[in-house]
Amino acid sequence: MMLAGLAIVGPFSINTYLPSFGDMETALGASRVALQQTVSIYFASFAFMALWHGAISDSFGRRRVVLAGLAVYAAASLLAAFATRVEQLWVLRAFQGFSAGAGIVVGRAVVRDLHEGPLAQRLMSQVVLMYGLAPAVAPLIGGALQVAFGWRSVFAFLALLGAALLAITFVRLPETLPAAQRQPFNARALAAGYLEVLGNRRFMAWSLSYAVMFGGFFIYVLSAPVFLMRHLHLSETAFLWMFGPATAGLMLGSTLAGRIATRLSTRATLGRAFAIMAAANLYNVGICLAAPSGVAWYVAYLLVFNFGMALAVPAMTMRGLDCVPLRRGMGSSVQLFVQTGFNALIAAVLAPLMWDSPLSLATAAACLCVCAGIGTIAAAAGAKKLATAGAPQSR
Repeated sequence: MMLAGLAIVGPFSINTYLPSFGDMETALGASRVALQQTVSIYFASFAFMALWHGAISDSFGRRRVVLAGLAVYAAASLLAAFATRVEQLWVLRAFQGFSAGAGIVVGRAVVRDLHEGPLAQRLMSQVVLMYGLAPAVAPLIGGALQVAFGWRSVFAFLALLGAALLAITFVRLPETLPAAQRQPFNARALAAGYLEVLGNRRFMAWSLSYAVMFGGFFIYVLSAPVFLMRHLHLSETAFLWMFGPATAGLMLGSTLAGRIATRLSTRATLGRAFAIMAAANLYNVGICLAAPSGVAWYVAYLLVFNFGMALAVPAMTMRGLDCVPLRRGMGSSVQLFVQTGFNALIAAVLAPLMWDSPLSLATAAACLCVCAGIGTIAAAAGAKKLATAGAPQSR
């Protein structure tokens, strides 16, 4: 559960302070655009540093990187609570972004350092569960703090969260990467490592498939205001219609993934997961063509699709890291960077192109799922060929 707790830092950093934007505009004398930049700066710094957390942990050990990341995060959050200008907040949000990804990136590598096969998938399902729950819980906590104490209390809470995780990690997280297995930290070694990881076709197939699969949900997240308010005619306070079913699906799928990890093979788990996601997409397209009036018809897709996706995520993550056993930290970094980069592509191009109608959104989500399925089949086929040739292969 400690590693699952590390996974919530990123989502909490994004969603907890959103209910405070109005208060922050007044207190800091800033425009909504200037405050929105605090989100953009956080994403940019998070994506950049996500590419390095794992590589650094491959050289200096997992424990040091997590502890350093949490220490920087707690300090930046505390200073943000005392900010008097939005420009100060920009800088501190950048430091939050640089440090927030250490837990989720290195945590994945720690799981794979310690465990293999079903047990690794079970632990990863707990991480996915917390990662899926956090975006729904964070605004509720942030809203309550805003009403009771104002916007500065939200950043004080984030500082306490970082400090608490730092203390727990210091006490409970052992070093899982022996010194003999560490990689040199210099420009030549890093370049060779990134070329090795990025040039591993099976690893990249797993990583891209994961990112594209997640896009089937994330395109709806990015299109939420248009989808809910324009197409479904809901109010600005009705976002629970989207995030409620989505979070429920992630939680149910993650829970089931942990329970079936020892009963089903990876291939069987992925087959069932993609069958569920395919059924969800067929249903979604059919509903958009039929165009019933009830809101529940449209958001049911999010519950069922996310249920299937949560079943697939632990297996896909572990199978990807199995492709780069000597570079698990770097592999975990690249996985998160690929997902973040594809999310940015959806935000900049795909979502604005597709949110004009529910049917176009449903079609885009279905196409993304098909592409993810093709990539997963290709990655699994490559693994089977290696196993047939005599290379060691995980379950």
